[in-house]
Amino acid sequence: MTPIKTIRGLLLIAAVVFSTALVAATHYVVSSLFERSVREEAMRDANTFAEMTFQSMFQLMRTGWSRNQLEEFIQAIQRSVDKTQHQIEIYRAPRVTELFGEIRQREMDAAILRVIADGQSQRLDKGPEVRFIHALRAEAECRQCHTNASPGEVLGVIDVRQDITPLLEAGNRQFLFAFAPIIPVAIIATLLMVAYIRRRLNRAIGVFATNIRSINRLADLRQLENATLDFGFDEFSPVAAEVKQLTERVRSIAVDKEMLEFEIRLLEKFILTSDVVKDWREYVNRLLIDIDGVMPAYALFSIFKIGDDIFDLEVFWRYTPTAESKRLFEDTVKESLSRNPYFAGGYAVSIEHNIADNSRAAPELVRTDIEVQTKSLLVEAPKIGGIVGIGMQAQAGSDTTRWLVVESILSTLLNVVGSVKAIDKYTKELEYYATRDPLTNLYNQRVFWELLDSEATRSGRHGYKFGLLMIDADNFKSVNDTYGHGFGDILLQEVAAAIRHSIREDDLLARYGGDEFVAILPETDLDGTVEVAQRIVDAVTALSIEAPDGARVTGSLSIGMAVYPDHAVETKDLFLFADSMMYRAKAEGKGRLAVPTEQDVVEVFRSLSEKSMLILAAVEARGVIPFYQPIINPKTGVVEALEVLARIRLEDGSLLVADAFVAIAEKMGLMHKLDYILMERALADASKANYQGLLFLNMSPRALVLNDFIQETRRIAAESGFDPARIVFEITERETIKNMALLERFINTLRAEGFRLAIDDFGSGFSSFHYVKRFPIDFLKIEGDFILGMKHNDKDRALVRSIVALSRDLGIRTVAEYVEDDEVLAKVVEQSIDLAQGYHIRRPTPSIAEALDVHLF
Repeated sequence: MTPIKTIRGLLLIAAVVFSTALVAATHYVVSSLFERSVREEAMRDANTFAEMTFQSMFQLMRTGWSRNQLEEFIQAIQRSVDKTQHQIEIYRAPRVTELFGEIRQREMDAAILRVIADGQSQRLDKGPEVRFIHALRAEAECRQCHTNASPGEVLGVIDVRQDITPLLEAGNRQFLFAFAPIIPVAIIATLLMVAYIRRRLNRAIGVFATNIRSINRLADLRQLENATLDFGFDEFSPVAAEVKQLTERVRSIAVDKEMLEFEIRLLEKFILTSDVVKDWREYVNRLLIDIDGVMPAYALFSIFKIGDDIFDLEVFWRYTPTAESKRLFEDTVKESLSRNPYFAGGYAVSIEHNIADNSRAAPELVRTDIEVQTKSLLVEAPKIGGIVGIGMQAQAGSDTTRWLVVESILSTLLNVVGSVKAIDKYTKELEYYATRDPLTNLYNQRVFWELLDSEATRSGRHGYKFGLLMIDADNFKSVNDTYGHGFGDILLQEVAAAIRHSIREDDLLARYGGDEFVAILPETDLDGTVEVAQRIVDAVTALSIEAPDGARVTGSLSIGMAVYPDHAVETKDLFLFADSMMYRAKAEGKGRLAVPTEQDVVEVFRSLSEKSMLILAAVEARGVIPFYQPIINPKTGVVEALEVLARIRLEDGSLLVADAFVAIAEKMGLMHKLDYILMERALADASKANYQGLLFLNMSPRALVLNDFIQETRRIAAESGFDPARIVFEITERETIKNMALLERFINTLRAEGFRLAIDDFGSGFSSFHYVKRFPIDFLKIEGDFILGMKHNDKDRALVRSIVALSRDLGIRTVAEYVEDDEVLAKVVEQSIDLAQGYHIRRPTPSIAEALDVHLF
């Protein structure tokens, strides 16, 4: 037999069979009900008939009837049912026969005998006949005649029978006539039901087909997997479930290409830019969103070591979690850490939660989900940036193949996130220490000049006076020499604290140099400035610190002062005046302050005027002399470069160092001319000595943006025959350039000419960070105070380490300044700084040959 291959054919055959079965079943049920009803009605009639017959007999027997009357009564009763379907027989029980004799009656069958024996009426409903046997039991009144009977004893039986066959046949005929019209209606209803079912199936199959046709790439399988497949009937639900499982299996088989594309996209995002470093948390949030697109994820987390047994847990949520989910996640991560040997000794952890997309709420998590679905990578020692672990918590149902890919991604993310966090940390430290002195946390020299300019502008606008104090710690060098730099640093910190407590909260205090401090006193005249200065001297003089040998070391200060605008209007003049007064205080015996008089103003500015004349004479006579200081590889001792330093020879043969005339020369607008002269002489010396290394030349940003600078430097280099690629211009911040775009254009032009660039005193000012970000820098010369401080100060070491790490990531070489002894040199090597210079290596000398003669190893 050929099987039916269409649902339509199957449904039609099923409809015909169902309709036929329905009609047959209905006929059977209705016939059965009708027959039962007829039998029950016939039984009630028989019961009623028997009861009526008994009552008639009873009334007749009360009158004292004769035997003939009894026989006539029985015959009359039987005649009354001759032409009906009923039969009636009256039987005399043996007890009556004993007293009155037998009567004419049928032979008793078993049913009659049973009724006479037990005295209970019986209903017999079997076959075509319905029969009711009524027991006639004796009552007290009956004993008047039936003296041998007891009450309740059976005296006789009335047997009523009815043949119900004619009634059933008639009922069946009526049912067939009544049911005939219903058959076609049932068939039509069944066919309509078949059509309805077929339409629902077609619609569901059509939707499924549309979903199938929409799959054009592997990622579209996720739509089918997440689609609601409803074929209209629960019986087809297993088919929908199997389709979803098939989709999952296909995705797991074909996942390689998709995951490869995902890894490629993710690797492209591992390029660290300044924007990434600026907001590394947002960068990780974006990575989480990308990962969630391929591997449904709830959260990423990373763990950093930020101190001794102190860790920082950063949790990145895909969507906004509930407070309970946060708590469970934190507890689970902490438990995971406690099982790692690295954290077994105990730890403290600070936790920060970040949300990639707060437009939706994350599903509520339970502990088992977090424990099972969290993949983590913990290391046994902090990696770059202090990172010790990373992990991801995914949604349920993620396949193992994707987990393998994610685990490989986590190992890469460990280093990427660690690098980003490290650069972020180092940058923040650099930004902080760009404005602060690491040892005292006071403002540094560069910030002081900006604050001084700002206060001068504000005071000039409002007509206020302000005081400026130049403060120098007396005998500080001898303290360092006697007790070491560590104790010297402690003394400086105590001195700084005493000064800070001696001035007002809105007064501005900065550390200007090794043992020098400067204070700006807003809205303060000369008398107020003297009062504050004396208070500072008294506070520091009262200091008494126990030295390592048990001796007591006291503090002492020499303070010079100036008042704006009484002593100068220009900030540089004001500073030079206060500095000159400070040197007068030291010359007069230290531990005191020098209060300026009108005569002091004349003398100080006469000295400044003399220096101005010296600078003009040096320009006219081209009297700038280059001195050379070697820059070596600290690991090998090989000289790789020479820094060119400017000196001016005085009439008495002595030399004026750059610090003594640079500020005045820049104010006069002559610094660039001194730089040109210095460059010409240095390149001429280098060519004459056949020097093949690098030459570092100091140039201020103000000189770099002069219109003729490019032409002059190109001319000087060409005339000397010195390769521009071996000339490194050091950019300083003696004058901050406001137009960074202009400076950027000139620097790019310099690079195009082949020259190289370095940033001097990196880490001491604001602009140097902008230079690194915007300019093609080749070298960073690390602020000398940081280098010296590495011997005894953790902050200085951390700061230098940050600068080196930043430089390495940016492909820039580092140079350590102020290498004053073997201990500092060892720290330079330890921190992997590329180059070093300082008095311990060699002091500046006018001879290139002498500068190259370095013997450290």
